[in-house]
Amino acid sequence: MTASFECIRAKMEAESISQSAISAFESTFKSLIAGETGIISESTISPASDLLNLDNDIVPNITSDPTLLTQTVVLKLNGGLGTGMGLDFAKSLLPVKGSDTFLDFTAKQVLKMREEFKSDVKFMLMNSFSTSKDTLSFFAEKYPSIAAEAGLELMQNKVPKLDATTFEPATCSSDTSNEWCPPGHGDLYAALIGSGHLDSLLANGYKYMFVSNSDNLGATLDLAILSHFSQSNASFMMECCERTENDKKGGHLCVRSADGQLILRESAMCSDEDESEFQNISKHRFFNTNNLWIRLDILKEIVDKSGGFIPLPMIMNNKTVDPKNDSSQKVIQLETAMGAAIECFSGASAIVVPRRRFAPVKKCNDLLLLRSDAYIITDDFRAVLNPECGGSAPVISLDSKKYKIVSKLDEATVGGIPSLVNCKRLTIKGRVTMTSSTTFKGNVSIINSSDDAKPVPIGLVENVDLDLSNTNPGPLASTAILSGPIDGQKPGTSGLRKKTKAFVAEHYLNNFVQATFDAVRSTGTDLSKGTLLIGGDGRYYNDVAIQTIVKMGVAAGVKSFWIGKDGLLSTPAVSAIIRERSPGESYGSFILTASHNPGGPEEDFGIKYNCENGGPAPEKLTDAIFKNTTTIRSYNICNDFPIIDLSTSGITNVASADGSASVKVEVIDSTEDHVKLLKTIFDFSAIKKLLDRPDFSMIFDCMHGVNGPYSRAVLVDELGQDPSCCMNAIPKDDFNGQHADPNLTYAKELVAIMGLDKKANKIDTDKPIPSFGCASDGDGDRNMILGSQFFVTPSDSLAIIAAHANKIPFFSSKGGLKGVARSMPTSGAVDLVAKELGFDLFETPTGWKFFGNLMDSAAVFKGKDYTPFICGEESFGTGSNHVREKDGIWAVLAWLQILAVLNEDKSKPLVSVEDIVKEHWTKYGRNYYCRWDFEGVDKVAATAMMEKMRAETTANTGKVLGSYTVATADDFTYVDPVDGSVSKKQGLRFLMSDGSRIIFRLSGTAGSGATVRMYIEQYELKKIDLDVTSALGELVKIALSVCDIKEFCGTETPTVIT
Repeated sequence: MTASFECIRAKMEAESISQSAISAFESTFKSLIAGETGIISESTISPASDLLNLDNDIVPNITSDPTLLTQTVVLKLNGGLGTGMGLDFAKSLLPVKGSDTFLDFTAKQVLKMREEFKSDVKFMLMNSFSTSKDTLSFFAEKYPSIAAEAGLELMQNKVPKLDATTFEPATCSSDTSNEWCPPGHGDLYAALIGSGHLDSLLANGYKYMFVSNSDNLGATLDLAILSHFSQSNASFMMECCERTENDKKGGHLCVRSADGQLILRESAMCSDEDESEFQNISKHRFFNTNNLWIRLDILKEIVDKSGGFIPLPMIMNNKTVDPKNDSSQKVIQLETAMGAAIECFSGASAIVVPRRRFAPVKKCNDLLLLRSDAYIITDDFRAVLNPECGGSAPVISLDSKKYKIVSKLDEATVGGIPSLVNCKRLTIKGRVTMTSSTTFKGNVSIINSSDDAKPVPIGLVENVDLDLSNTNPGPLASTAILSGPIDGQKPGTSGLRKKTKAFVAEHYLNNFVQATFDAVRSTGTDLSKGTLLIGGDGRYYNDVAIQTIVKMGVAAGVKSFWIGKDGLLSTPAVSAIIRERSPGESYGSFILTASHNPGGPEEDFGIKYNCENGGPAPEKLTDAIFKNTTTIRSYNICNDFPIIDLSTSGITNVASADGSASVKVEVIDSTEDHVKLLKTIFDFSAIKKLLDRPDFSMIFDCMHGVNGPYSRAVLVDELGQDPSCCMNAIPKDDFNGQHADPNLTYAKELVAIMGLDKKANKIDTDKPIPSFGCASDGDGDRNMILGSQFFVTPSDSLAIIAAHANKIPFFSSKGGLKGVARSMPTSGAVDLVAKELGFDLFETPTGWKFFGNLMDSAAVFKGKDYTPFICGEESFGTGSNHVREKDGIWAVLAWLQILAVLNEDKSKPLVSVEDIVKEHWTKYGRNYYCRWDFEGVDKVAATAMMEKMRAETTANTGKVLGSYTVATADDFTYVDPVDGSVSKKQGLRFLMSDGSRIIFRLSGTAGSGATVRMYIEQYELKKIDLDVTSALGELVKIALSVCDIKEFCGTETPTVIT
C-alpha cells in the first residue's frame, strides 16, 4: 500500500508535538507501510542464557560506589490510566496496601532513598496527558517537597490512531480526543529528546538513568546494581526475572540468531503458531521487568546518528477509534516498547534479579495478591514476597468476566483481604465475597454459578473444591441487578436534583447510589471500615430512598450505619455529626434533600454526598460519580436485608446466615450532636436573658422543613421558650404544599406577621409585631432575618455578623475572626468590614465547597490558617468553620447573640434589629441590593442569552449605559488560593466605574427548567435612607436591556425579588 506520512505530520505539528516524536512515529509508520507486522518468528531467535545473577554473581563481588548517585536520575513511567482494570484515573493512584497508593510508595521510596544515601538523588515522572493533572495534584497535596522540584515531569507524547484501511489519521466527530493514543512506553526516548530533558540532564552531569514502571513497587534504586552497571561499562542493561506460570504471557528476552544481539519479544510480536513456544517458560526463561538502566551519553550518540530519534521495533494493535463503540471506525494503534531499545545499544546486557524487584499489578489477580499477606512492605517501602511463601507467589486465577475491573474486586473483598501466604493456587469462578477472617491454604477452587454473590466460609479453607451455587447467605445476600446508563445524572455543587418522578423510576436512584459508592471506593475509602451517615429533610420519598441506600450500602460492604431518627437530618447537622460524633468514625454521608425546592410526588427530590470533612463532595469526586453513571451496567443490592424502623432510636444488628459477617445500623437522635456543638459556640445563658425580656419576642418559621425539631431543641428545650415561638415546626413531606424557601416571597406568613409585604414594604397588622423573626428552608441550611417591620438582606446579615463577631464566644475565645468570604454575586458589604477590621477577604464562585477549601487551608492543605472564619451567600446562606455547610440555625443564634450583648442592660430601651443595621450603614455605607429570579424558563433559551452576553464582554467594556460606564464586562473566573484549581464561567459581570454591579447567573439548583438570576448592586456612603426600588431603578432597566431576557425567555417579570 502506498500511503503518505504528510497528513500525519501535519496533524501532529498542529498539536505542537516535538520533531523527535514525529520522526520516531514516522519510522514506525514506514515499518507499517513496508508490510512489516512486527512479528518475531521463533525460528529467528534462540533463548537468552548465561545471564549474571544479582544475588549470586553481582552482590558478592561488587564494590558499591555511592559517588555514582550524583550522576544518576530515577524515572518512573506513569502514563497509564489502567483502563483495562476499569479505571479512569492514573493507575498509580490505585490503593494497593491499606490507603497507600502506588504513588505513595513511590514518594516514600524516593524520600527513604535520599535519607539512606544522604544524597538528593534526582527523581522524575513520565506522565501522559491523561495522568498529569491527577498526579501533580497528588504530589502537591501529599508530598509538596517533591512537587516543588524542578524538572519533575516529563510528558509522554501522543500519536494519531490510523484508519485500518487507508493508514490516514482516524477521525471521531463525537470525541476528537479518541483520535489520539499513547505511543507506548517506548516514547520515553522521544520525550526525553523532544522536551530538551536529555540535553539538560547531560549538561548537569547526569550519566545514568534508572527507569521502572510506577506500578512496580519492587523497583527501587539499588546501589549494587548501579555500581555493576557503571563498572561493566554497559550501554544499556535490562533487569530480568525467571518466568513462572504467572508470567508466561508476558514478553521475554531472547537472542537474535542473525547477529547475536539481545532483543525483546513482546506478546504482540508473536504469531499464533509460535504461541506455545512463546509461553514455554523452560525454554525462554527470562522476562523483562521493565527495570532498565540507560547510559544517557550513549543514548545521545545513538539519537544523533539516527537523525534525532531512536528506531524501535513496531508493535501493531487493532482497535476501534471509539474504545466504547465496537462498531466505530476500525483503526491501527502503533506502539513501541521501551525495553525493545536493547537491540539499539551495542554492548547492551541483562541481569537476573530476584522477585523482590518485581511486584507489578496488571490485572485484578495481581492486585489481590499484592494487597494480601503474600506481600509485605520493607523498611524502604518496597513490596516483596513474604518469606513464608517459600519463594513462590500463589497463583491467582479470578473469573476474568466477574473481576476484570477493580470495583468488582473491591466488592468481593469488602470484608477485608483473605490470607494467601500459605496458598499455592486460588481459582474463583463466579461472584463471591471474602473477608479477612478467611485463610486460604494449599490449592483452593471456588465456583458460584448463581447470579448472587456468595460468601466464602470464614476460617481455614484448605485444599478444597467449593461449590457455593446453592448456599444461602441470608439477609446479607447481594444480588446484581442489570441496569444501564440514564441520561442527566450529573451532580452539581448541591448534588443531583430532579423531579421526584424521575427518582422513583426504575433504576434511577439505584444507579446514582452505585455510582457514588464506586467513586468513593476509588478514592481509597474502605467502605467496610467506619460508618456511613444517612438522613434528609423529610421530603416525599426520603423514607423509601433511605432503605434503598442501606440495602445497597450493605451490598457495597458498609458494615456500620448512622441514620437520623425518622430519617431526618438537617444539612448542617450532617456536617456536625461527621465532624463531632466520634471524630474520624464517619467517612461520609448521603443527604436526601433538594434544599429550598418544593417537595411532594409532583415536585422535587435530591441526593448529595458529603465527605469525611463534613463538606460537599469536591468536583473531582462528583465528576467521578457522573462518569460512573454513564458506564454503569448493573448495581448490587441486598434485597433481603430487613427494613429498619426509623421511628425509634437504637441499634439493629443483622448477621449473615453462617455468621461470617454482620452489619450494625444505629438510628440516632437527629438534633443531639448539632445542638451540642451550637452550645459550645454561643452563650446560651446570655441569649436566654434576651429571650426572657418582657419587651422582646421572636418567631421562628421552620416552613415545615427539617429545622422544626432543631428549633424546638434549641429554643424550647435549651432556652426554655414557649413552643409557640416555633411556627410550622412539624416536618411534612410536601412542606405543607408550600415552597420552603426563606425569602420575602415564599415565607409570606412570617413576613406578614413581621409587618411587611413581599417587597419589604411596611404593612399594618392587627397583632403585636415580634421583635425578631427568622426562617429556614427545607434542609435547614438557609436563613432569613427580620426585625419588626424590617428586612435584613443576606448580604447585610453576613457583613453585620462579621462586624460583631467578637460578641460570639466561638470567635472571641480564638483571638477573633481572621477571614471572611462571600460568593461573587453577594454584595460587597462584608468587603468594607474586612478592610476596616483587617480580615482576609475572598470572593468565590457560588457553592459552599469553595468556602470549605478556605476553612481547610491549614488542616488539610498545609497552607495559611484563615480560621476562625465566616462566610455567606446572597441566597440566604451564612455559616462559619464550625461545620462545612451553611447553617440556618447558626445564623439565627448569631443574631440573637449580638442582640443579647447589645441589650445586656435591661433598664435601657431595646436595641432592635433595625437599630443594628442602620448603625452599620452609618459607619460603613449602604450597599443597595436586589436579586431577581426568573424561575422555570426554557434552559436552551436562557443558555443562548448567557452566551450572547459572554460573547459581547469585550465590546461592552467601556460602554456608557445611561449614567453609568462599564469599567469591566467579564465572565468571572476563580483561582482557588488553596489548591490552585480554576473555576471558569461562574457568572457574567458588568462592573461599573462607580463600583455598582450587574451580574447574571444561570442556576442549576432547580429540579426542572432553568433559573436566571439577575443581581443589582449600588453602593452609597451617605445616602442610606433611599427606597431600594428607586435607588436601583436605573440599573434594573440597564440590566434588562443588556440581557434582552424578554426576547430570549419571553418575560421581564421575575418570579421572586429578594
